[in-house]
This record gives sequence, C-alpha cells and structure tokens, in this order.
Amino acid sequence: MKRVLVVYSTNAGSTEEVASAVADELGRDAQVQVDLRRMAEVSDLESYDAVVVGAPMILGWQRPAVQFVKMHQRVLANKPVAYFCTLLSLTQTAPGNTSPAPLFIDPQLPKAPRHVGRLSIKERYATLPNYLGPMLKAAPAVHPVSVAFLGGKLELFRLKWWQMLFVMVVIGAQPGDYRNWPGITQWAAELRSCLL
Repeated sequence: MKRVLVVYSTNAGSTEEVASAVADELGRDAQVQVDLRRMAEVSDLESYDAVVVGAPMILGWQRPAVQFVKMHQRVLANKPVAYFCTLLSLTQTAPGNTSPAPLFIDPQLPKAPRHVGRLSIKERYATLPNYLGPMLKAAPAVHPVSVAFLGGKLELFRLKWWQMLFVMVVIGAQPGDYRNWPGITQWAAELRSCLL
C-alpha cells in the first residue's frame, strides 16, 4: 500500500476544505492510504511515498507553505510532490507554458485583461509567473509533478485587517466562493497517476 500525505495551511478554512477534497479523491484508490494534516502537525515525511502541499495565495504562497517546503526540501526532492494554491485572481496572458512543472489551472479562474498588452498593476500582480516563480524558488531541489492553481473563497469578515486591505486594493477581488469542485476533483484524479 502506498502512503500519500496531503499537507496544507489555511487562512480561513477554505483551503483546508480543498485539501480534504484532494485527499478524498486520492483515497478512492484502495491501494492508497492518504493522511490529511496541517503543516504544523507534520515533522517527518520519510514514511510517505508522495506528498501534496497546499496553501492559499496571500501576499504570495502563504508563508507556512514556503517554510514547509524549505525545511523539508531534502526529503521532498526524492519523492513525487505536487503543489496547489487557492487564489481569487489570475490574469489570462498569452498562451505558452514555459513552466518547468506541469500545470493545472482551474478553467474558471483566468480572466482576460482589460487592455491586451498593457496590464494594470493588479493584473500584472495576478499573472502566473508572479505566483509560480516564488513557489518553485522556495525549494529549488524539489521538482513538482504538478502545480495546481485553484479558485478560492473570500469572506472578508474572516480576514485580518491588512489582508482585507490587500485583497480589496491590490487584488480587487469580490467576496464569494470561487472554488470549482469538479475541477478540484479532476486535478486530484489526474494527480493519482503522477504520484504513484
């Protein structure tokens, strides 16, 4: 039996729900045992055959995720690993994937810029390279088999004041649930063959 760890950090609980859905889908295989844990609960990864690391985008990939992959870089570099993030905004840019990692982008997430070829500050901030680059640089020895960009959920009352200000001013996101559950399940189902 293969052991897979789905490890996550969350800000207001919605990324935890996404991680749980990913774990459920991976666990549909009778030959797979899936553990779902918060990052703070995990200190040893040696007993796992594969690891999925997820966190929201809050001023970049949430700090606990960056710290987790840095701390466990040596072990993660020798296992199949996947990353995912939940976010509210992704600017649709010219086609062409120059990513060193295979990507899964929720098809409901990208939004066309107002003026093609002239991105606003908000649109430039929400581009794939701006999000992906720091995720991969956090632990350069780790080469994810997949990186997923998934819609998140925004409830302003759950945010700290500075997070609320950032979301409203820089991102310009509107409150709501943007999680695409069929897309999340699709990614997790596709991920099974990459991890095992």
